[in-house]
Amino acid sequence: MGLGACSTPPSPPKPADIPATSPAAIEPPAASPAVATLPKPARPGDWTSYKIQAALRLVAANPDLSYTGEVPDPLLAIPVLEIELNRDGSVRNIHVQRVPRQAKDTVQLAIDAVKRAAPFGDVSHLPRPWKFSEVFLFNDDRRFKPRILDQ
Repeated sequence: MGLGACSTPPSPPKPADIPATSPAAIEPPAASPAVATLPKPARPGDWTSYKIQAALRLVAANPDLSYTGEVPDPLLAIPVLEIELNRDGSVRNIHVQRVPRQAKDTVQLAIDAVKRAAPFGDVSHLPRPWKFSEVFLFNDDRRFKPRILDQ
């Protein structure tokens, strides 16, 4: 009945024959980008110095997502986060204090930036509560500058 022609299994496709959308053609995902190696944080004597150190750490940990130049006018978005810390400066909790009216995705960008920059250094010698607020000044490229660095 003509089944004899099908007795030889077809050879597997060569890489050039695999469509680009085939799972076999998709390479495994690349490792996530390396987080910048940050120096051990200093032990600032007051909250103002601590907040400046934290802002510098935010920029250092997120070089492709931050800027240090002049702040544009107008800004794309200005989310504000309250960062609650553990004794060792690791992040205990992040509270969103202000969600911008537009570019709401910048809130998550700011949260992720904080997580990449942590820990921020020992706070056990500073008065409680162990938390501070940071204002993120986002430009049109969705890059941020911590407000404390603009003063």
